[in-house]
Amino acid sequence: MIYLDNAATTPVRREVLEVLWQQLAGRFGNPSSHHRVGEAAAAALAEARASVADVLGCRPADVVFTTGGTEADNLAIKGIALGAPRGRHLITTAIEHEAVLESCDYLRRLHGFEVTLLDTDVSGRVDPEQLRGVLRADTTLVSVQYANNEVGTLQPLTELAALARSARVPFHTDAVQAAGWLPVDVGALGVDALSISGHKLGAPSGTGVLFLRRRIAVEPVLHGGGQERGRRSGTENVPGALALATALRLAEAERAEAAPRIIALRDAFIATVLAGTPSARLTGHPTERLPGTASFVFPGTSGEAVLLELEARGIVCSSGSACAAGSDEPSHVLTALGYPAEVAQTAVRFTLASTTTAADAAHAAASVEGAVATVRGLGS
Repeated sequence: MIYLDNAATTPVRREVLEVLWQQLAGRFGNPSSHHRVGEAAAAALAEARASVADVLGCRPADVVFTTGGTEADNLAIKGIALGAPRGRHLITTAIEHEAVLESCDYLRRLHGFEVTLLDTDVSGRVDPEQLRGVLRADTTLVSVQYANNEVGTLQPLTELAALARSARVPFHTDAVQAAGWLPVDVGALGVDALSISGHKLGAPSGTGVLFLRRRIAVEPVLHGGGQERGRRSGTENVPGALALATALRLAEAERAEAAPRIIALRDAFIATVLAGTPSARLTGHPTERLPGTASFVFPGTSGEAVLLELEARGIVCSSGSACAAGSDEPSHVLTALGYPAEVAQTAVRFTLASTTTAADAAHAAASVEGAVATVRGLGS
């Protein structure tokens, strides 16, 4: 099997499994307990927090552990919007992850917020000048993803964040797909909040982080015992925090070598697919995209049928966001980029990992031509 669905989830790294075992087997205490076992757990949690902060270039106090990217996005958007709002206006894009879009819609429906959706070009890029034109005196938050989870397009994040900062508006970015591939130093990026999910990095699902700049007021989404400095209540998942911290640290250490190598494999993959299937269309930006993401539409087919045919040939990939798997609806990302619904439903996404070999990538790319031809033949 050649696994090319790493944007959906990644295998847990061996180093992470070892950390998990050590913690689960030996340091199982509640970090809020005032005894030796609890204090050992609290020390482990502090170690994980400091490790994450080191990668993000922030203070440990700015790190909030969550159950994943969805919770981190919810806490950032709902929490900042309701924490100390200067108005009832939010700005985001139409191609965000559902965790961002649904959080904004919740604030619109139940709290009277107005939501402005930034347009993108056909590749999925936001024009910073458009953001400049819609920022208002009552704008409470801007949320724009670092990299798109379906087509892989990168946003001009530092420019967008600088515009928000000049207007004194907090800026959040969903960096779930970017972490491990792109720099996530929050000072260099200029963001006030940043979401990460552990299972995209080689940690188990159910682990996540929200960087939240300390000066930003936030209303908790989860209320209770006041853990995480009152920003996220609930007994902390110490093994999960250590697992995420380990995976993030390892991915960051490998990034400088892994990213350019995988970009070369990705570009060769794209070239092979487009040469073998001339009717295929690459989605997303041709160059400003995640190192491991190659996404296409195959007009005249069904994306689900193509991926099933590929799986029969030993290639595991996706027809789009894993969060929308099984839905008959076309991708909201692709329709926002201007693709007709019937074309959007032919989407297939391949996402390479740092461990993907050149031989596997080449074999998978060469398999696409036959898979698409088979599906078209069945349709005929």
